Amino acid sequence: MSRRVYCIAAFQPKPGKERELFRVLQALEADTLREDGCIQYRVTRHIDSPFAGGSSFPLVFNEIWADMASFEAHCQRSGIQAFFEAHCVSPEGLVAEHNVCIYTDEPEDFDAPRF
Repeated sequence: MSRRVYCIAAFQPKPGKERELFRVLQALEADTLREDGCIQYRVTRHIDSPFAGGSSFPLVFNEIWADMASFEAHCQRSGIQAFFEAHCVSPEGLVAEHNVCIYTDEPEDFDAPRF
């Protein structure tokens, strides 16, 4: 097992803004992939399949970070903070709702304090 951090950052665009938001999210990829500790950082969009009937927001970042420190450094970058301020917090932004969650692949004690 590892100390890796897996992040799923999901976004519900405002009506008619999915394509524009996808482009804005794609623009974050290149710089983020150069960050220390970034293993994977890819924006994806939901597609239909009869074998995957769940529901989700239509745009999702799939991220893998070497450790919690790398993930937290990423979250504090000015470009990431500017994105959230401009598109998730501001009423003029492209995002109606967002949900960012992190996970571990370590099965050890589920009752232990997290990170």
